[in-house]
Amino acid sequence: MPGHGETAKHFSVCTWLGSATNSPHLDVFSTSGGESSFAGVHRYPESPVFYRSLSRDFPLAVKGEGCWIEDENGKRYLDAVGGAYVATIGHGVREIGEAMAQQAGRLAYVSGAAFTNEAVERLCAMLVARTPGMDRAYILGSGSEATEVALKLARQHWVERGQPGKCRVIALNPSYHGNTLLALSVGARQAYRKVWQEWLTDVRRIPAPYAYRCDCNGADDCPACSGSALEIAILDEGAGSVAAFILEPVGGSSTGANVPRPDYLRRVREICDRHDVLLIADEVLCGAGRTGTWTASESFGVVPDILTLGKGIAGGYAPVSAVLTRDAVIEPIARGSGALLHAQTFSHHAVTCSAAVATLDYLDRHQLIGRCARVGKTLHERLQSLKGLRGIGDVRGRGLLAGVEFVADTSTRHPFDRSLRFAERFSRIAQEEGLIVWPNVGHADGTNGDLAMIAPPFIISEAEIDEIVSRFARALERTLRQT
Repeated sequence: MPGHGETAKHFSVCTWLGSATNSPHLDVFSTSGGESSFAGVHRYPESPVFYRSLSRDFPLAVKGEGCWIEDENGKRYLDAVGGAYVATIGHGVREIGEAMAQQAGRLAYVSGAAFTNEAVERLCAMLVARTPGMDRAYILGSGSEATEVALKLARQHWVERGQPGKCRVIALNPSYHGNTLLALSVGARQAYRKVWQEWLTDVRRIPAPYAYRCDCNGADDCPACSGSALEIAILDEGAGSVAAFILEPVGGSSTGANVPRPDYLRRVREICDRHDVLLIADEVLCGAGRTGTWTASESFGVVPDILTLGKGIAGGYAPVSAVLTRDAVIEPIARGSGALLHAQTFSHHAVTCSAAVATLDYLDRHQLIGRCARVGKTLHERLQSLKGLRGIGDVRGRGLLAGVEFVADTSTRHPFDRSLRFAERFSRIAQEEGLIVWPNVGHADGTNGDLAMIAPPFIISEAEIDEIVSRFARALERTLRQT
């Protein structure tokens, strides 16, 4: 199967900026060696781009190949987190772009209110076939959109069953489910929620099964780690008022790839069944093979009522997410109003669906999910060497998903003070070292807490894993020297 250093079909994308040179913000639009390039200052306010950050310079990425990204100056970066947990099959796989071009040449867009299309039909068939217990799939463009639809579906299910009082949602703390308002409401990332607090809906929170930060020391009867906290919350709210419980089966950045106890998912499934509460598994980050099985839920022997996927299902070649569910959830709507009360212009899009179909075909043809499970063991073995370094509290995860938690004191697990912005500085220094990771903060107590996430493409080699570890260690040493 293709990996770094092998002869896979790869390509680089160079964007033509057209008449952009007339803009006063732009310095020059030039060509060199047959490829176009934009030489300028990539920061606010010099650039016309409204960047994700308004306080830093951005290197201009011009090429991606395998697990590597190259900027306009020729510097290469090892993409240890697949952009944002997205690049499952690696950068520059030509056949994905070719599939999209072929689809666009036949049919690019039709409204999902008037037509279906071959690409969405095939994608939904593929998703349902490989996802245990799921019967239907609704295709969208982002994880936040998928969370919104999953929650709306849960609510409408109960309304159309004649139980409109079931409106409450229970979620974990820490947790993260997206940036749109309903998704922010169920998430517990306070830094993201603070500005919008008055616009968010109230949800009931229970502690996440976050072993490293729990004081139970592995006690069997721990409400958080055993799952019994869910039943306590349902009984307190009243089962007749609770519509759904939402969780990530394996933690994303909010808990640093935390893996719950083996029986946790089965326990919360049983509790939901006992009290007639829908179980929503948010697998936007941990699904699509990332943890070594197609869904993380299946590794625990659990089938949720609603499951969301995103990020890796199209490998970053197009923005695609999906909400999957059982017919038992849809049937009250089909017998009642006849439609989910949600619509988006670009849902069920033929070209983006063709990218996901091609990506899933590629995953299957090269047996990359099985490879993710095997190589994931190597990743975690090599990352264990970091635990002996100053500032490292824990290393955890499953498959090709890992979290490295930073602490000021390893014996007490006391986090660095938030004013130090340790994770953000580490991430920036790691990028200077040619390593891309994903920082997260606030998981320790809502404000403090620093970690870095690792989630490389499934094609990563053992040599590249060693490179991740060595560059990570160098970046950590530099960050600690500056702290």
